[in-house]
Amino acid sequence: MTDRIQTSESVENFLKAIYALQQDNDRVSTNTLSEHLNITAPSVTDMAKRLNDAGLVDYLKHHGVILTPDGEKIALHVVRRHRLIELFLVNELGYALPEVHQEAEALEHAVSNRFIEAIAHKLGDPDFDPHGDPIPNAEGIITERDLVPLSEAPVGGSFVVRRLNASNADMLLHILERGFKLDAQITVLSRDPFHGPISVAVDGKQAIIGSQVAHFILVEPV
Repeated sequence: MTDRIQTSESVENFLKAIYALQQDNDRVSTNTLSEHLNITAPSVTDMAKRLNDAGLVDYLKHHGVILTPDGEKIALHVVRRHRLIELFLVNELGYALPEVHQEAEALEHAVSNRFIEAIAHKLGDPDFDPHGDPIPNAEGIITERDLVPLSEAPVGGSFVVRRLNASNADMLLHILERGFKLDAQITVLSRDPFHGPISVAVDGKQAIIGSQVAHFILVEPV
């Protein structure tokens, strides 16, 4: 798998980006990858062709890319490192949740596999990171949950916050300042039409959240 291309930091970031983006779409366009990674479209196309030749992605001109099983294995390996580091920073070093993403981005390529597995052991081999994102186990298996965005939760329903699916620090801070945190109890009180604001009770306290922001708060029915 890796004898034809070195799995460098740029390759790992490219595969991880495809993994994140293909959760909502089958194939990921080169333009979407260019925006996500903040690199030029020709650079994306060049990398996609190289990884296609290495058997890590399936690239079709004008149809984008999707990970192969070998590419997904590497992507999940990096995702595991990232999410374990985030949880370690919060639980053991006292980092605030909006601070951990960029720190983990830097550390995920710098530390050894031994260090990562020591973190996993220290934390009790957790299933979820501090955002509620699933942590792949050492074999790349992820715990699946049936979650819905708060923006789609029906009025009158009761839910528990299970995942804050926002890596942008400002948006995450905005969500947290309104009382939305993991395991918070939510009751949807009302929703304005045409993607208007949503009124909810969060652990018994009334709050209003925009529909666009509520899309990043994933909940599970009680």
